[in-house]
Amino acid sequence: MFTAEKAAVEARIIEFCQANGLPQPSLTWSQIPFSGEWGIAASLFQLASQEAKQSGQKINVPQRAAELAEQLAIHLGDVPGFSRIEAVKGYLNLYFATGDFAARVLGAVSEQGSRYGRGEPKQQRVMLEFSQPNTHKAFHVGHLRNMILGASLANILEAAGYEMVRANYIGDYGKDVMKWMWNYTKRHAGEQPPAKDVTRWMGDLYSEATRELEADSNGEAEIRELFSKWEAEDKTVYDLWLLTRQWSLDGFNEIYEQMGIRFDRIYFESEMERLCKPIIEDLLERKLAVDERAEGGTVVVKLDELLGLQEKYRVLVLLRSDGTSLYGAWDLALALQKFKDYELDQSIYVVDVRQSLHFTQVFKTLELAGHEALMKKVLHLPYEIVNLPGNVVISSREGVVVLLEELISQATERAAAIVAEKNAELDEATRLKVAQQVGLAAIKYPMLARETTKIATFDWEAALDFNGQAAPYIQYACVRANSILRRAATAAPAAQPPQHELHPSEVELIELISRLPEAIQRAASEHKTLHITNLTYELAKGFNDFYNQCPVLQAEEPQRSFRLALVAAARQAMANGLALLGIEAPEVM
Repeated sequence: MFTAEKAAVEARIIEFCQANGLPQPSLTWSQIPFSGEWGIAASLFQLASQEAKQSGQKINVPQRAAELAEQLAIHLGDVPGFSRIEAVKGYLNLYFATGDFAARVLGAVSEQGSRYGRGEPKQQRVMLEFSQPNTHKAFHVGHLRNMILGASLANILEAAGYEMVRANYIGDYGKDVMKWMWNYTKRHAGEQPPAKDVTRWMGDLYSEATRELEADSNGEAEIRELFSKWEAEDKTVYDLWLLTRQWSLDGFNEIYEQMGIRFDRIYFESEMERLCKPIIEDLLERKLAVDERAEGGTVVVKLDELLGLQEKYRVLVLLRSDGTSLYGAWDLALALQKFKDYELDQSIYVVDVRQSLHFTQVFKTLELAGHEALMKKVLHLPYEIVNLPGNVVISSREGVVVLLEELISQATERAAAIVAEKNAELDEATRLKVAQQVGLAAIKYPMLARETTKIATFDWEAALDFNGQAAPYIQYACVRANSILRRAATAAPAAQPPQHELHPSEVELIELISRLPEAIQRAASEHKTLHITNLTYELAKGFNDFYNQCPVLQAEEPQRSFRLALVAAARQAMANGLALLGIEAPEVM
């Protein structure tokens, strides 16, 4: 907004510099902190410094910057689109005419709709890997934050202008998978998964396998034999593995669909197991890895020894003594494979903080192996775990889990009770749809509204709060806006400069709406979803303040039309913010 006006100001500043023998200015504009009016500022310190270098004379830069700002303020005089210009301590401040700014914000939202806030294409492709569940196990709350955080960050980066590749890396290989298959073939051969809750059933069989293995002295040997047959691609074992893996994948896809999450590329650990072997051989040939299997050891990369360090990178283990590869080796293969499959400007891993050392080891090993350029393009985004009330311990090994399906079901039930209390007139189908929207939002928002480096504690009362910083509060504000627009019985009027003195709550709401594009860029650059959760909450709060203080439908024209346009813009901005978080804005509630 105001691009033409800003360009006109810059042209006149260049004219001033040329007329006064000053260097060509390099201006950077920044927003003036909002305090009831909108404006932009340009620093004159760089121009003063350029002048000192050009003249070769000693100049007091702060004093000269202040002088230049004052001279330019006089030179510019009245500029169309701006209400006033002032010089403050070396800065040239230009304030927008309030009515023009308001009209342009509302007009931009009306014109761009669901795309309002989105940035121009950056011509950069980013792969973001997230979720990473293991097949043949339950999908539990321990996977929650990763899945929700990754999906939202992908939405935000895409909205900021990046071309996104959403990737998932699924653990489908290893001893745990073979342990499940061992239990299945011995106790459940031929059994089919249930029509619903597939991942629960898979998790139950995994827990059973753990218990049975402890009591079976031959179990470990039988699992190793099964593993050997799998590696040899024995048809019976391999086909069973493919079939049972697909059962897990079908269960995962049900959850992803329910959560509104999609992927562009799926990688599997089993693929990387095959791809890692040449990489390990190369590391051994170049003496970056050491083979100690003859002494009953492993194949390792002794990073600290190679780098002359102590207790920084430690060692990365690639192969067991029996020659089977480990996930460190698989991650070497995956890191390189991503760049072979796609021309990426950045490869981001959303993986919990407990894997931080592992990723520094993997990236440093690849750097030592000659992939320095690629390793400058990788980033590990760590996040802390989720705590549940009562300090519930999540362990798929022991079967002590809170399944994601259970959490979603409970969220929907709780939301349905609240929705029924608030609006008993809703028909059953609508009430169920709204309950699902509110329930999922209540799960997602707390995961995204905290710093990723802090533990997220999930609490039902806070998550379903219609009066505090929670998703239902924001969704309810959207519903209030919908109600006003429905009762207006006409399309939202085109944005026009207000013909009345704006109420402070109108000014504040317009300011909040205008912040969405900047918030998206900041959230993308810092990889922090809380910039969107915070702004979306502030938008809802600002709308409710406006709703309580400013009549809309009862207002006289042209005030009524302006306020209807403001309601429509606020509703769209809130909905756009929620969409970035993977949350739907209900029509009714």
